[in-house]
Amino acid sequence: MKVEVYSDIACPWCYIGKHRFERALAAFPGAESVEVVFRPYQLDPGAPQVASSHREYLNQRYGPDSAQMDARVAQLGRGEGIAFDFDNALHVNTLDGHRLLRFALVEYGPAVQASLKEKLLAARFAEGGNVGDHAQLADAAAAVGMDRAQTAAFLASDEGRKQVLEEIAEAQAVGVSSVPTFVFDGRWAVSGAQDSDTFLRVLEQVSAQERDEA
Repeated sequence: MKVEVYSDIACPWCYIGKHRFERALAAFPGAESVEVVFRPYQLDPGAPQVASSHREYLNQRYGPDSAQMDARVAQLGRGEGIAFDFDNALHVNTLDGHRLLRFALVEYGPAVQASLKEKLLAARFAEGGNVGDHAQLADAAAAVGMDRAQTAAFLASDEGRKQVLEEIAEAQAVGVSSVPTFVFDGRWAVSGAQDSDTFLRVLEQVSAQERDEA
């Protein structure tokens, strides 16, 4: 079974959804046969290349009630082992982060890509990191076993940009309009950061469907 997860590094619900899905996968008897791949999506493709305050950005976009929105997300995050720190978080364009995630998948495989995804989400939402900064991206890549010099050279180029933008356009063309969206074997889609029990039921149902078809 292949599960493609469309998500954005700048999406707190994608962070929560990742943890919930991974908990469900750990409880799924056929977990060893499931390949999880992260696909790109940008909630704010026009975000600046220079990082700014996450809090100020949300206040401008949603008004002062954004702090209450973040508080609710932070509360849910604690239940998933995520220590959100929205006051120190930075808002920045995520395209280079998505380029790096695609590079990780192509060069190192799904397991390394998943580890890198976790690193980038933690940097963005829990550690006050700048996920648009090439040096910080290279450090995150090195931390999960990728070659830092190779990664730095990749980030300094324009490699992967066209492919990532095409993947985002393709996702939108097939109906992905919110993230996270989990697509099972290219046929069944589940949107949102569902609870782990729901994800587990979907894994079981898809597995049973595939057995019946076989």
